[in-house]
Amino acid sequence: MNETAAYNAFASRDYRRFFATRVVYGLAYQMNIVALGWLVYSVTGSAFALGMVGLASFVPVLAASLISGHVADQYDRRLITMVGHSVLAIASIGLLLCAWAGESALPFIYGLAGIIGLARAFSNPASQALMPTLVPRTALGNAISWNSSAWQTSAIVGPALGGLFYALGPAAVFGTTSLMFALAVFLIGTIETRRPKDTPREPHSLATALAGFHFIRGRPVIFGAISLDLFAVLLGGATALMPIFARDILETGPWGLGLLRSSVSVGGVFMALALARWPLKRQAGPRMLIAVIVFGLGTIVFGLSTHFWLSMAALFVMGAADMISVYVRQTLVQGETPDHMRGRVSAVSTVFIGASNELGEFESGMLAALVGAVPAVVLGGVGTIAVVGLWAVLFPDLRKRDHLISEER
Repeated sequence: MNETAAYNAFASRDYRRFFATRVVYGLAYQMNIVALGWLVYSVTGSAFALGMVGLASFVPVLAASLISGHVADQYDRRLITMVGHSVLAIASIGLLLCAWAGESALPFIYGLAGIIGLARAFSNPASQALMPTLVPRTALGNAISWNSSAWQTSAIVGPALGGLFYALGPAAVFGTTSLMFALAVFLIGTIETRRPKDTPREPHSLATALAGFHFIRGRPVIFGAISLDLFAVLLGGATALMPIFARDILETGPWGLGLLRSSVSVGGVFMALALARWPLKRQAGPRMLIAVIVFGLGTIVFGLSTHFWLSMAALFVMGAADMISVYVRQTLVQGETPDHMRGRVSAVSTVFIGASNELGEFESGMLAALVGAVPAVVLGGVGTIAVVGLWAVLFPDLRKRDHLISEER
């Protein structure tokens, strides 16, 4: 693959603007997440309160999943994304006011966390469904690789920026993120909508709302890829137990915890850039299965490691392997889904992946409380590998999938 082909997606002016939006939005969101956590912990000193923030953010995503995808398929996806980002900008201002109010504003902080979750519940499916319309079909995999690298990079840089700005005061971080979300609104507004003019307008009903679930269930390759990713993250949720490993096993401080968390994203960024340069053209299904096995093995090594740098290396490998899985899953979902269904299918995918992250943390925490942190992580890695073997039998179409982008459409 030549150097130019690695940047195929950027030949589209609208994709370049979409990518810039992705970077600005990702950084602002990650900055907000770390600042919101620090804000809640600083006024409550409660780990339970931190968990409630995550719950308040996820419940709206689950509740709106049937509606948000349908809305993305029936209305202007660009406009929906703009409204969602606008709400996030306003929520940042609200968080700033809560920071000034102190502990008495805790209920409002939970409410704003819910509003943030609701805004993302609508903007994420719309944004994901918009992106494939901005590039030629042959450049879709390349675009997904660059999108993933942008998000992973923001997961590395964003928290650091959030901590740096928060050290200057809540006004610095929440004021900055509000302006960044506003910039994202402007950037997405400059994109030309390429929605087909003859897109059918479907009536609002339970059947149309559930169409995304039925579509995925009726396509074994997509259903297998999404559900495999779900169970891999659900069982291999080592990240939730990182504070225990950092302090009690690896005997390091907060700086070590930060490096451990960054290692996963660094591995993801490196693999995303590699996939942009050398995309998967053949053996897509088998390579996804192998990647999840490697993820499980990395989880086991992390669980057994008592050396800091070995643990970092294991997490790096886990992040890289997970990126291959994400790359294949997202490309299959976007490539196999007709445009008029992309919003609903993306909404279902968002719920699956969001649920795996949240429930994975819950599962890891509960299992660690019963058997200890090390056995919990090791058992999670073993379970992940077992799921791959089971999925290879249950979803032969995924196991046999060759081309990532079907040549039939």
